[in-house]
Amino acid sequence: MNGQWYDAEAGPLVRPYAMTGGRTKPGPHGVRFDLIALVVVDPEGGADEAAESLLGPEHRALLGLCRSETQSVAELAADADLPVGVVRVLLGDLLEGGHVKVSRPVPPARLPDERILREVIEGLRAL
Repeated sequence: MNGQWYDAEAGPLVRPYAMTGGRTKPGPHGVRFDLIALVVVDPEGGADEAAESLLGPEHRALLGLCRSETQSVAELAADADLPVGVVRVLLGDLLEGGHVKVSRPVPPARLPDERILREVIEGLRAL
């Protein structure tokens, strides 16, 4: 968040509900963003300069963070210095506008078994 929007004694000058227009849930479809969901700018989406100029400063800040590298929702909240709830609502707007793509993390049940990984490591060491 830009230094001009924060006063050390008073706290943020723009309250979270003002950034989201009073909304607390992302998008019209109630999309839920896990903290570890990965967000990246959609190269084929509507993220051209004209479309971005219509976005708010917080939306543009999140897009800027996602441009440098794929980030999780938690990382975006920390880097933008915004509450996670606000970031989720803003990401919902960006997703709906086609500016970003979100990928879900791999569920633990679909990850390889630890025993198999240990056998692979032992096999590599044996080489």
